[in-house]
Amino acid sequence: MRYSVLDLAPVPEGHDTATAISNSRDLAIAAEKMGYHRYWLAEHHNMPGIASAATSVLIGHIAEATKTMRIGAGGVMLPNHAPLTIAEQFGTLATIHPGRIDLGLGRAPGGDMAVARALRRGLEADRFPDDVVELMGYFADADPAAPVSAHPGQGTHVPVWILGSSLYGAQLAAHLGLPYAFASHFAPDALDQALEIYRTRFQPSAQLDRPYFMLAANVFAADTDAEGAYLRTSMQQAFARLRTGQPGKLPAPVKDIEAAIGPQMTDSVNHALSVSATGSPATVRAQLGVLRDRYQPDEIILTGQIHDHAARVNSFRIAAEILQDMTTADAA
Repeated sequence: MRYSVLDLAPVPEGHDTATAISNSRDLAIAAEKMGYHRYWLAEHHNMPGIASAATSVLIGHIAEATKTMRIGAGGVMLPNHAPLTIAEQFGTLATIHPGRIDLGLGRAPGGDMAVARALRRGLEADRFPDDVVELMGYFADADPAAPVSAHPGQGTHVPVWILGSSLYGAQLAAHLGLPYAFASHFAPDALDQALEIYRTRFQPSAQLDRPYFMLAANVFAADTDAEGAYLRTSMQQAFARLRTGQPGKLPAPVKDIEAAIGPQMTDSVNHALSVSATGSPATVRAQLGVLRDRYQPDEIILTGQIHDHAARVNSFRIAAEILQDMTTADAA
């Protein structure tokens, strides 16, 4: 089982966007040394606590700072963009960093209606499946009959993934024969059903001959269970603020999360973040083991919104050591 990193480039309270980008670069360099397979960044807009809005630009920055790890989008929200534009961006990245660039595609807007208007998004019917096929065509080998080609892009065969948090993405990924990543780190409710649909309906394609499933999970690893739970309170607060229409920078952790956001909101947030591993190395090992045994993912991608950068790097270090041990034990 491969293990990877999903980074939202969090901007901690008390810091600025430049710090967040520097932290992401530092984490990527560390993650490569820790044995992580890929490092993905996600597109979000109008959110002061997330610095990865210009996703392809940040991917290029991270790719320049690393050498072997795959770097990509987890994901680009394709309805926000013309497929040709994304093909040219990621074709350029793949030309500069051959064999290292991934493109995960999402259908969500990555923001509210004000963002959609600012991005000049049309309100026409959903074209996501057609746009995915069009985009993949731009990465294919040259077609003399094609009226438009992507330069760069043509012939790069950038691997395309479908991302989702509902049954829609599972059905599309299965139909197109593409790898599938489920956003279980914040929307776990449809996980079991989506995974069953994807695996049972998968149709082999030129890119993939069998289903390939990536599970997303939060990790808040530390020396003790209490410290891991303390680190997690930053993400709990951020999620609560987002749900109440008050997005901001990533809050500092607190001793009492229920006092900070209320018992009802705490329960709601904990449900949303239930696909998580939180606590000491022993606790995180047990929780990741449960997720692995239940879902049998081909790959697990970990994210962790932790206010203190050193603590975030340490959390990913602990998780990497655990997952490496698991992988070694499985191979034995």
